[in-house]
Amino acid sequence: MTDSVVLFDEIKTAGGQRFAVATLNAPASLNALSVDMVRLLTPKLREWAGDAGIVGVLLQAAGDKAFCAGGDLRQLYQTLLDCGPARNTYAEDFFREEYELDYLIHTFPKPFLCWGHGIVMGGGVGLLAGASHRVMTLQSRIAMPEINIGLYPDVGGSWFLRRTPGRTGLFLALTAANVNAADTIFCGLADVLVPQERKGEVLEVIASTKWAGENKADRATLSRILAKAGEGAEMPASKVREHYDTINALMAGDDLLDIAKRLRELQSDDAWLQSAAKTFAKGAPSSAALSFELWQRVLRMSLAEVFRLEYWASLGFCAHKDFAEGIRAVLVDKDRNPRWSPATLEEITPAFIEDHLRPRGEMPAELASLK
Repeated sequence: MTDSVVLFDEIKTAGGQRFAVATLNAPASLNALSVDMVRLLTPKLREWAGDAGIVGVLLQAAGDKAFCAGGDLRQLYQTLLDCGPARNTYAEDFFREEYELDYLIHTFPKPFLCWGHGIVMGGGVGLLAGASHRVMTLQSRIAMPEINIGLYPDVGGSWFLRRTPGRTGLFLALTAANVNAADTIFCGLADVLVPQERKGEVLEVIASTKWAGENKADRATLSRILAKAGEGAEMPASKVREHYDTINALMAGDDLLDIAKRLRELQSDDAWLQSAAKTFAKGAPSSAALSFELWQRVLRMSLAEVFRLEYWASLGFCAHKDFAEGIRAVLVDKDRNPRWSPATLEEITPAFIEDHLRPRGEMPAELASLK
């Protein structure tokens, strides 16, 4: 095993073409997405997109625990302490490059298969959501847990959570609720359940298939391969589907304080719902406020526009205090006792929200040019 954080390989197929494979290779950190990973993946994906001999891409991860447990925030944390509200060039690069990669996956011109086995959180969902073919296994556990660390569901989350049924996406953003394969497929964030033990068979069929080298036809072929591999697999119960009406009732309306009141007063004998409400109550008020503001703003926006808005939002979070405090409480000191500022939703002003979303300098050309 090489020590590169991303491994690249190719599967030779029956027609002489190749199916490209990228493997996140940092299992000790649950394949947390680092700047180094992004800097390997982006140019390689561009190269594969332009190579006529490559008919598709598989993005997977090493180890059995996680596809990707989110962004690697340790290096970013130090810069938040060093820079405070001043300009943070590391953060600018970090978010620009990550969003550029996510957008590239969303718009990739060939079948793009993401194998989301194990833990898929935050930045990992950003990689998964844009793929044309998104596989879940029975061990998949998905969440957007940013409210716990004083951030918001970025990596295009403002866009893809807005497109889930009803107000389920807003619920996932505000409560960091853990969901399974069935939930993720119900929410439209994944496509198919394939048992992990059938992965080898899927790769064999990919190799033995004659691909057309034409996007639409090859996407249909890959969909059929995955559907066949998933046949007979028993889908777990979906909490999101079971509580769909309750979730919509909790998340109703256009005032976050109303939603917060309902979550605080929630009486349920369902442990999953209770846990979601508790997580919201303990989460950063600034995260909840900005998640809700973005939810309201992005309805008519394109994916490219959302990534540009998220870029300013993320730099805004870097300039305020809660993001560093959340990383400290969860990842650094691990005391799980963050001191949020402001401490309550009631203290958040429109000016505070606007200051998170205002431009800080020039929009980078790489994001400005997204179509």
